[in-house]
Amino acid sequence: MNFVAKTFLGLEEILAQELQNLGAQDVKLERRAVTFSGDLTLMYRANLCLRTASRILKVINTFDAQDADEIYEYVKKIDWEEFMDINQTFLINSTVYSETFKHSQFVSYRVKDAIADFFAEKYERRPSVRVTNPDIMVDVHISHNKCTISLDSSGESLHKRGYRITQMRAPINEALAAGMLLMAGWKGQFNLIDPMCGSGTLLIEAALIALNIPPGIFRQHFQFEQWKDFDRELFDEIYNDDSGERQFPFKIYGFDVAERSVEVAQENIKAAGLSRYIEIKQVAIKDFQLPQGAAVIVANPPYGERLKEKNLEEVYTQFGQMLKFKCAGCNAWVISSNIDCLQKMGLKPARKIKLMNGELPCEYWKFEIFDGKRNDFLASRSRFHSEQRTSSNEQRREPRQERPRREGSPKRYEPRQERQNREERPRGKTREMGHKFPKRYKN
Repeated sequence: MNFVAKTFLGLEEILAQELQNLGAQDVKLERRAVTFSGDLTLMYRANLCLRTASRILKVINTFDAQDADEIYEYVKKIDWEEFMDINQTFLINSTVYSETFKHSQFVSYRVKDAIADFFAEKYERRPSVRVTNPDIMVDVHISHNKCTISLDSSGESLHKRGYRITQMRAPINEALAAGMLLMAGWKGQFNLIDPMCGSGTLLIEAALIALNIPPGIFRQHFQFEQWKDFDRELFDEIYNDDSGERQFPFKIYGFDVAERSVEVAQENIKAAGLSRYIEIKQVAIKDFQLPQGAAVIVANPPYGERLKEKNLEEVYTQFGQMLKFKCAGCNAWVISSNIDCLQKMGLKPARKIKLMNGELPCEYWKFEIFDGKRNDFLASRSRFHSEQRTSSNEQRREPRQERPRREGSPKRYEPRQERQNREERPRGKTREMGHKFPKRYKN
């Protein structure tokens, strides 16, 4: 089966790596999408586990068409009984990048007619179109004259995890937050700090990555559950498999100057069942003190676009001073659409990545914070990498000694460490709210 995983601009490479880690085949980068192939199990896992995807589409037909009537004929030839019943409702979503097809709504109208006429000729009645909560969502994508018809297996965008109880204005997209963390190399290998945490999205996504908890575990519904070939037993097994979850011995710290932001973040973190891993405090940037231990800093400061901040440049200036004088030895990653304010931080970025936060084009800057002069830091880092390469070359010159294994001796086996207290399972997402999160299905 062929699939398309949609994503947000700038996250394509991260999404491709996620798919490869899940075992996807034929992974190819597209603009705001990644194509791949796999089976039903992979489709379920992709919806449940991908952190940077917005939806997963199952491709059912691809063809070239010159006008809307030709699209109608191709779509009508599809055996729609394979995918839906006449009693099910459906909805068409069209995306058009073409000089030939200029009106996506007219394309949707013709595809809707084709599906309805397919059933009308067979049963003398049509399935109904429903704008909200349809059973089947048909995706139409046209690039020039190439038309791709797919089934949307996700339904509501996958970035809507389901853990958010409350939010501040202009929250960061969950998939973007996860992508930022993965770009920063975050795997839960030390502490993480967000000094402007807002409603806590970066903190929660960081904890889910560190614990290797699938982000879709909080969702109540995926669109493929309405499909005729839905395998409930298989999905139940995948959903309730926690064998990949891991321990996280470090801490995630969130700070914000606004009392309401701290309250909202705490509510969302508690709803996600992650309070034991995340610590929140109301602290202004000028009063920030770096917690003990190695750490990476990831921040989404205000841009001044949707939220009007007084003295916005001063906020960025204080942020840069805080990093320089209080966070030596850390890497800091900062996203903003306000490039002028990023420059006010007074630090030279080691890397810049272009991203989109909603409709806002942003840049994601990496700062390497060090003591002393920048040239001395770069020289010492260059010497370190040179020594590492020399050491590696010397090791490669030596023949590797194979340890003999006694004939008949078993291969080494290390059983997976069982949790000491099953009541502390991270998946008990609403445990702190008075009840445990149930298994998705019960016999």
